[in-house]
Order: sequence, then C-alpha cells, then structure tokens
Amino acid sequence: MENIISFVNICVKKGDHILLINRQHDHFKGWIPPGGKVIFPESFFEAAVRELEEETGLVATNLVLKGISGFTNEGAYERHVYYDFLCTAFSGSLKASREGIPKWWPIRSLETLPMQAEIRQRLPLYFRPGSFESINYWDNDTKVISKNSTKLYD
Repeated sequence: MENIISFVNICVKKGDHILLINRQHDHFKGWIPPGGKVIFPESFFEAAVRELEEETGLVATNLVLKGISGFTNEGAYERHVYYDFLCTAFSGSLKASREGIPKWWPIRSLETLPMQAEIRQRLPLYFRPGSFESINYWDNDTKVISKNSTKLYD
C-alpha cells in the first residue's frame, strides 16, 4: 500500500518581499518558507495557519492554495505531498522559533540566497496566475532527485 505523508508550505508575500526562515538544522538547511507536517485530523488550511503562527508569529487572514508539490519515492512506494499556499494578508508580529529566524527578503534577491535548489525552483510558481504541480522523483539507490515534473495550470 502507498504511504502518503502530508505537509504544508506557506509563501508569505508583502509587496515585493517574501518571508523566509533561516533554518539551520537537519537536512533542510538554508532559507525556506514556513511550513511543516499536517497533524491528523486537522485540515490542510488549519495546518497552514498553525505552522505559520508557530514558526513566525504571524496569523494568516487569507490563504490561497496555489499548488501541490512534493517527492515521490517509487522504490519505497511513498509520497511526501506538500500543499503550497500563498498568504498576502496576516496579523501579528515576527518572532523566531525553533525552526529559525524569519526575515523579509526582496523577491529579486532569491537567486543569491542559500537555499535548496528545489525551493528556489518552486518559489516563482507562487507569484504567477493559476496553479501548479511540481513533483520530484527520488532515486532510492543514489539518494538524489532523479527528475522533476512541473505542470502549470492557468
């Protein structure tokens, strides 16, 4: 049977800036958007609101589901599914968390920030009209992403 693990990512946009967290632990080091695992039985929107507040102190007052991304490991018959949200309205004030220190970055500076290639490739998809699907296929033998399939829907 297929094993599916669900996560949320929240791209918080304010004008021409986005909020990223300087995560410096485990295998997700670098600047990343807020997000995390969906805790059963919460909804995906509830998980996005909770993760954003836990990691940044901000409370989403609007969320738009922009896409679905993730990793498929065909060898292990496993998927990590990320529900990708855009947030452009929020309340609260920024605070650090165990995930790292949040900071506003100009969108134009994303190419220069240390971050995972998969995140760098996905971030512009939040800002375009329509929705997206971006799936990475994990090679269990080499322990790397073997290919990516990205589809845009307008």
